[in-house]
Amino acid sequence: MRMSLDLDVRLAARQIPENAKPAMYQRWVSILFAHWAIEPEEIQRTLPSGLQVDTYDSKAWLALVPFFMRDVQPTWAPAVPVISNFLELNVRTYVIDAEGKPAVWFYSLDCNQRLAVLLGRQFFHLPYEVSRIKANEPKRAGDWIDYQCQRRGAPHEARYRYRGLPVEPVEARPGSLEFFLLERYYLISEHEGRFYRGQVAHEPYRFRPAELERWDLTPLAQARVPAPVRPPDHVCYIDDVRVKAYKVEPVRG
Repeated sequence: MRMSLDLDVRLAARQIPENAKPAMYQRWVSILFAHWAIEPEEIQRTLPSGLQVDTYDSKAWLALVPFFMRDVQPTWAPAVPVISNFLELNVRTYVIDAEGKPAVWFYSLDCNQRLAVLLGRQFFHLPYEVSRIKANEPKRAGDWIDYQCQRRGAPHEARYRYRGLPVEPVEARPGSLEFFLLERYYLISEHEGRFYRGQVAHEPYRFRPAELERWDLTPLAQARVPAPVRPPDHVCYIDDVRVKAYKVEPVRG
């Protein structure tokens, strides 16, 4: 039987344990969330045993998320521009772990900073991949972003052209689809047959509607997940958010 989570459980994911100390500071900038609604059984087949697909309105959701990582640094050292600023594109879905926590499951994370790939794999057990990524950072609200990603050894370059519409951003209403998709504070990873859970903290997202002029499903094919041959069912855009990231811990159960 599929587990269903109450809203208070989802809201509780924003709370950080009293004695927890962040391991890293980061900024996530110019984020596109492009989501497709998928039949839950299709997503469940792609997940390791021990994770349950999380659903909204009886659908699972699969996402492509290109964005800019800025000011990435450990808490004990300053940011260094040459290694603290880079680009990332991830493929993700949403799951419930063995402790009943709502979390993000990453199928892949393309990144153009080799050190970030190494640290992400080693300390967070995340499936990072070295890629060549280029993008122009917008100067004003409504500027177009041309984002190009080619994984090392892959013959094809995935291209995206998107922008956040120049309207006032809003916070997702609890219980809404946007809240389900965006307000995610746990991540789940797997290493040597064991699950690990990390947590991030930030102010609730304020999102804008987005316009997506060009997209590419190559990252979905590389992740071996269902690749719907239609435009995304939901797109939105986040300007900038400051994030605290906490170390991963084994999941009980």
